Amino acid sequence: MKSIPKTTFFLLAFTMTIIIHGEATGKMNAGKLDLPKTVGVWNGPDSARLINSKNIFKYMNGAGELYLGYRFHHLEVFDYTSPDQGNILVELYFMESPDDAFGLLSLDWGGEPVSFDGAPAATSNQFFTASTRALYGGGLLRMWSNDMYARIMAERETPASKEAVLALGKAIAAGDRPPSEPALVKILPLEIDSTWKLRVDRLSFFRSHLVLNSIYYLSHENILDLDLSAEAVSAPYEFIPGSGDPKRSQFLLVQYENPKRARQALNRFHDAYLPGDKKEITAETAADSPSLFKLEDGWLAYKLIGKHIAIVFECPDPESARTILQKNESNLLEKGGDHER
Repeated sequence: MKSIPKTTFFLLAFTMTIIIHGEATGKMNAGKLDLPKTVGVWNGPDSARLINSKNIFKYMNGAGELYLGYRFHHLEVFDYTSPDQGNILVELYFMESPDDAFGLLSLDWGGEPVSFDGAPAATSNQFFTASTRALYGGGLLRMWSNDMYARIMAERETPASKEAVLALGKAIAAGDRPPSEPALVKILPLEIDSTWKLRVDRLSFFRSHLVLNSIYYLSHENILDLDLSAEAVSAPYEFIPGSGDPKRSQFLLVQYENPKRARQALNRFHDAYLPGDKKEITAETAADSPSLFKLEDGWLAYKLIGKHIAIVFECPDPESARTILQKNESNLLEKGGDHER
């Protein structure tokens, strides 16, 4: 099967642009936290609208699959209104774990990094730091706070509305320790042999094949057997030569519950993606060298590593594909400890 180039991720739930302003007076309950009753000229409701897995599709007109693919628990919605400045919408997505909330933020690293803890915000979102857990742009603040992913949007972007949006974000983050990125994210080396550099601003953590297809399309079917028990991270590695166009390869690392599940998933992937090459991956072949294949868009390589599958797509040559896999495998064994667990 020929790989379709990486598509630009977009979802209606993530492309709305909106914002707000103010000082907080009064409090109202919002699940685990308190939100200001009033912020600037905007007044909040007495209680939240509660959205769960049964009515999420009605709330967002079919886009709920994205959140369900990240072990969604429930959503709390607050509408802040003003007489003449437009409204502010606050959405608090409570997930099963901080990893799931991080995954939602990781689908789009665009925007201006924002810090709520007094430390300087990161000047660039090219590197993961504790302060880069909130991003603002075009009237929309997106943030990751422990097991919560929040979106705060103003209908009109003005200096006052931006101030209000950031004030609400600060209230959400109050007393919160910056969580750590998912362990799988930390496996990927930022640089390989001083030639390939990880595009962390294109790195995404996910569990669902629907999310994977929005990042890098493989198939309309779930050919990697991804489900809520799996964890996956994908990002491009980029090589910028002294002259000429940069070269880019897409890397994918998936963790399953156990080696058997990983082996079954890799066999299914091979059969679906490389139907002209008959091969069965067994427990005995797991330690073999990476399997390499020349496709129309470059070299593809994969390897089974315990309960993990590592795959690299669109490499310019087999040596680069092998190098990217080997360095990631080395990091996995070093940082992941016993990968059979």
